[in-house]
Amino acid sequence: LRFDEKIRVVVFKSEVKGVFCAGADLKERAKMDDAEVGHFVKRLRNLMDEIAALPVPTIAAIDGYALGGGLELALACDLRVAASSAKMGLIETTRGLLPGAGGTQRLPRCVGIGLAKELIFTGRQIDGQQAFSMGLVNHTVPQNSEGDAAYQRALTLAKEILPQAPFAVKMGKLAINRGMEVDIASGMAIEGMCYAQNIPTRDRQEGMAAFREKRPPQFIGK
Repeated sequence: LRFDEKIRVVVFKSEVKGVFCAGADLKERAKMDDAEVGHFVKRLRNLMDEIAALPVPTIAAIDGYALGGGLELALACDLRVAASSAKMGLIETTRGLLPGAGGTQRLPRCVGIGLAKELIFTGRQIDGQQAFSMGLVNHTVPQNSEGDAAYQRALTLAKEILPQAPFAVKMGKLAINRGMEVDIASGMAIEGMCYAQNIPTRDRQEGMAAFREKRPPQFIGK
C-alpha cells in the first residue's frame, strides 16, 4: 500500500461481525515466556507505527469491540468512525498490563492527557457516542441490521477525500504529523517545506486552472 500510487485512502474494517479487533489473544500470550512477550509486543508496536506512517489517509471503521491492541490499531489511523453501539477501551490494566502498542502515546494526543489517563488507569470501556463526545472518533452512527454502519460511514468519508489532490493530501498529512511533535515555529518550517514540494506539481496547476475556468479539477496525483 505504501508504494502503490493508485491508493488514495485506506479503510480498516473487520470481517468478524460485532468485533473490530479484540486485541491480543491472551491464551496465546500465556504460553510465552517474558522474552517472547517483549518481542511480540515490540513487533506489534512496529506494526502500528507502520500503519501510522502510511502516506495516505487511513480510516478505522469500528463496528464492534475495539479493545486493547484493537483500539491501538484504530488510534494508529488518521480518522475513526464508530457505530454508537461499539465498545472501545484500553483495558490492559484490568489484566495486569499497560498499553504497549502505542496506546499511552496516541490516546493522550487524541483526547488529551487527563481523559487518556482516566481511561488507561481505569481500563474503562466506552461506547461510540461517548467516544465521539470526547473526540476519540470523528463520527458516530447508529448500527444497522447488517452490522456495518461504521464501515458505510467510513466509505462516505473516504469518498469525500478521493476527489482532492492526492499529493497535496499526502503533504498535508505529513505536515500535521511531523508538526504535532515539535514547537510551532518548527512546525511552520515543516509546513513550508511540504508546501514547497507541492508548488511544482501538475495538480496545483490544474487546481488553479479549474478555478479560473469554473470547472471541477481533474487531479492525477503528479
